[in-house]
Amino acid sequence: MDALDATALETQVREELSSFGIACTAEQAAALVKHLLLVIEKNKVVNLTRITDPVDAVTLHVVDSLLPLACDAVRLVRSSWFVDMGTGAGFPGIPLGIMTGAHGLLVDSVNKKVAAVSEFVRKLGASSLHATHARIEECVSICGERQDYVFARAVAQSNVLIEYATPLLKTGGCLILEKGRLTEEELSHAEAAACLCGLSLVSRETFELPRKLGHREILIYQRTGTARVKLPRKAGEAKRHPLGEETPAAR
Repeated sequence: MDALDATALETQVREELSSFGIACTAEQAAALVKHLLLVIEKNKVVNLTRITDPVDAVTLHVVDSLLPLACDAVRLVRSSWFVDMGTGAGFPGIPLGIMTGAHGLLVDSVNKKVAAVSEFVRKLGASSLHATHARIEECVSICGERQDYVFARAVAQSNVLIEYATPLLKTGGCLILEKGRLTEEELSHAEAAACLCGLSLVSRETFELPRKLGHREILIYQRTGTARVKLPRKAGEAKRHPLGEETPAAR
């Protein structure tokens, strides 16, 4: 892609983010587009995304990743610590790091994706971000209960993500879930899981992506109490026996 095309994408990034009240400098837009183009190029040899049109990818990857910054309950700043669960090609972790300078651990269980994300971070000079190859259940041993935020973009059911995130969050820390259209069943299971894990739903935000590219809901859960179940459970238990759908046996 030539410089003129990249400039057009940078303008698109800034305009679309501005429509959600998110300020983006020219330097930030350039870094966001550089990451996106690195992903599209790497995708030729490593399966990272099915969205390869740069114009659509600006909306569906970059802007979509940054929607939480439009929520009043999210105050991600340079001194914040966060985990990106299931980072894939580095979304939302890399865009969040570019925009805020926050310290981020970008986690994925697929080693090829982690290697690609580490390469992107290095080429972007994003020194506050680090990628790691691990199951999310293992992350508490890596970063402990000190995270201000945990982010997840549609990588699993909400109740499963609540269980994964709880051991990583400090008291007062928030889990940010970005989903498509939510069913009442998923919300009900999430509410029950949150109660078991000591989390409370503090905000539910809805957004429509530009050019009618999708509906997004952002659920924000805050850690306000102590979990009533021992976490983390054994690897795989969260998916085999999800909290909020049945009463887990004592472990």
